[in-house]
Amino acid sequence: MNVNTSELSLKEYLNKYFGFNTFKGNQEAIIHNVLTGNDTFVLMPTGGGKSLCYQLPALILDGTAIIISPLIALMKNQVDSMRAFVLEEGIAHFMNSSLNKTQLQKVRQDVTNGVTKMLYVAPESLTKEENIQFLKQIKISFYAIDEAHCISEWGHDFRPEYRRIRPIINEIGTAPIIALTATATPKVQHDIQKNLGMLNASVFKSSFNRPNLYYEVRPKVNAVKEIIKYIKSNQGKSGIIYCLSRKKVEEMAEILKINGIKALPYHAGMDAATRSENQDKFLMEEVDVIVATIAFGMGIDKPDVRFVIHYDIPKSLEGYYQETGRAGRDGGEGQCITFYSYKDIQKLEKFMQGKPVSEQEIGKQLLLETVSYAESSMCRRKTLLNYFGEEYDEENCNSCDNCLHPKTQFEGKEELQMVLETVLAVNQKFKADHIVNILLGNVTAAVKSYKHNQLDTFGEGAEKDSRFWNSIIRQALVMKFLDKDIENYGLLFITPKGQEFIDKPTDVLFTLDHEYEEADDDESIGMPMDRSGAVDDELLAMLKDLRKKMAKKKNLPPFVIFQDPSLEDMAIQYPITIEELHSITGVGAGKAKRFGQEFVELIKAYVEDKDIIRPQDMVVKSVATKSLLKVYIIQSIDRKMDLEDIANAKNLEMDELLNEIEAIVNSGTKINLDYYINQVIDEDKQEEIFDYFRNEAETESLEEALVALGDEDYTEEEIRLMRIKFLSEMGN
Repeated sequence: MNVNTSELSLKEYLNKYFGFNTFKGNQEAIIHNVLTGNDTFVLMPTGGGKSLCYQLPALILDGTAIIISPLIALMKNQVDSMRAFVLEEGIAHFMNSSLNKTQLQKVRQDVTNGVTKMLYVAPESLTKEENIQFLKQIKISFYAIDEAHCISEWGHDFRPEYRRIRPIINEIGTAPIIALTATATPKVQHDIQKNLGMLNASVFKSSFNRPNLYYEVRPKVNAVKEIIKYIKSNQGKSGIIYCLSRKKVEEMAEILKINGIKALPYHAGMDAATRSENQDKFLMEEVDVIVATIAFGMGIDKPDVRFVIHYDIPKSLEGYYQETGRAGRDGGEGQCITFYSYKDIQKLEKFMQGKPVSEQEIGKQLLLETVSYAESSMCRRKTLLNYFGEEYDEENCNSCDNCLHPKTQFEGKEELQMVLETVLAVNQKFKADHIVNILLGNVTAAVKSYKHNQLDTFGEGAEKDSRFWNSIIRQALVMKFLDKDIENYGLLFITPKGQEFIDKPTDVLFTLDHEYEEADDDESIGMPMDRSGAVDDELLAMLKDLRKKMAKKKNLPPFVIFQDPSLEDMAIQYPITIEELHSITGVGAGKAKRFGQEFVELIKAYVEDKDIIRPQDMVVKSVATKSLLKVYIIQSIDRKMDLEDIANAKNLEMDELLNEIEAIVNSGTKINLDYYINQVIDEDKQEEIFDYFRNEAETESLEEALVALGDEDYTEEEIRLMRIKFLSEMGN
């Protein structure tokens, strides 16, 4: 058998530098193409081994490969891993804004001396005049443009500076180009090639199908509770939760932590050191879950992420595909669960207002595709692959919610005829929403001005709603009866298959779409638990007796131990462990530890004796949405800040600030306000108010205290401050 020596030597190089014996997928063909000096376009899903496609040729060829990459963290990650493979320290460098003058000098020296085979550059650094002049003097083997979808306005991560890459390359000196991306629709691919002037490039496309991933979309109802339940039943597995806003990321990470889940936040608003530390803890498995905005993940090489949960639906299917693609990169289990509510889509649409019209149009179309994906009852895999221009012929993928729980099918020959006839009647020059308005008989401004209310099909589909007709159009697109002209903002046109159907209609099956239950307006992270259950009066009486006995024994007023709202909540929720007691109104860790044991023992015995089924809400502990404010207040008091300054910093009235401090103290956290109280209340007054609460008060009532002490001599604020001091010292 003849052995091709070049192939053999390529495999030898692979083994020498990376320790592998075989290439994956298209890698070998791609590397050959780069080595022969051709322009190369690589479309390879996450985990397919894209970086090897430019790293190996860079090591083999003369000169330095310029690798353009969008993220500093990603460059550092790649350079570190490259140096681990090849012992020569200067083999790979990055050049970006994070380097000081000495470091930059070292990079330039290694490049000039021919030591560096790979130079990673941010597009912003590439445009600096001094860098252009420097790069003009070196031998460039080729340019690699990573995350190339950033070039296209139709991509999910458009970066304007990426569109300036080609003119800069022309200025520095031309060399072959390899553009690489993990997600690109046919439209985005064309955009990339056109912008980089490489329309004649050899294109290598790997399949977008990730057979090991399971896709599911759930209604966004009690989503936080569902997420906690899911993670707890997948104990010890690594996962990523994506949220759209930084605030939501912080809140979600907090609520997971108090529910005993090892989780950390990650978003662009955090300082770089914390962000990098959190990422490392996730990679090193010190935490199981990272809660992140889309700032997290590009180039994260963690093969065993077992689940990716979208608390908020992404802005585009490319984004969704790339984020879910971080699950199961080792070929093992990968669960992709998304929570969907149409309200989230409306929020995203609001964010677009104020942007240029063309950007809004593109953004809306990308969002519509996401809505289609979420609401569709067709195989999720088929829908996704169709979006990326790939056909999936299996009838049932057996690995998505729609295939495992099929929706009702119906014969839709007439409905399809109505849609196709309408598209033809408007000369194939309108989008889906216009077609739907005609079928429903809606006289919109556009329908009226084009006289489309005079068409035969106008109002013909009025007995159905817009959701139904959008679903027919969507399924007709996937079944290839229709196509969408992306260049012209999604105008619908008839395909040859559609024309065939018009000439000779045949039976065709459609499925009914999902109708998702909507989340309540106030469904948000940190909502208190549902406490709508009825108070168990018998248990409440027993708890009050216990409180009285304990107060006598400890020589404390009963309200110092637990206040009435706390006892009432115990008589609804039935906490039977100290940990469960933490989630009762007004009970924090300190108070639970100090007074809780006898209470939970009493409740446990009562529950067993009466055979009570406890509310399942207790599974999920809630975190107050104001938890970050509380942390700020506690830290500021520790630093002995004036209360007026704390209130001003958080835009609070003094009354509101005292409410917050009272809630902190009532839940068992000790706070020392002596530094402030000594400034604003005389010593004699302090003693009198403290003695009143110590010896006379039967309840914590402010009104009763004012009557007993005399409201002419004492202000409400003075009594509140001393009550805080008393409760903190005596109860916490």
